[in-house]
Amino acid sequence: MAKNVKIFNELQRSLTDALAFEKGQSVDLRVTEVLPRPKPLKPVEIRNIRFRLHATQASFASFLNVSRKAVESWEQGLRKPTSAALRLLTIAKKNPRVLV
Repeated sequence: MAKNVKIFNELQRSLTDALAFEKGQSVDLRVTEVLPRPKPLKPVEIRNIRFRLHATQASFASFLNVSRKAVESWEQGLRKPTSAALRLLTIAKKNPRVLV
């Protein structure tokens, strides 16, 4: 029974802190900011990133740790990159050299 009371007290304190934080009051909280999901890239954008690296589909796939078929499918618009690959592509769009 003591464990249930402890959990309840911790939840109550957490909710009180969360409300204070929302009201703009100073609270000792750990706040983690989550980055938004990257925006989808068009096939031509993916191809342009690869071209800027002067890379073949196979070497580009190696940079991204995906198969050549995946890169080919992305560039043809048949498939979309997974969230991890999309994040790398978004970074590489700004600075392609980070992949090599």
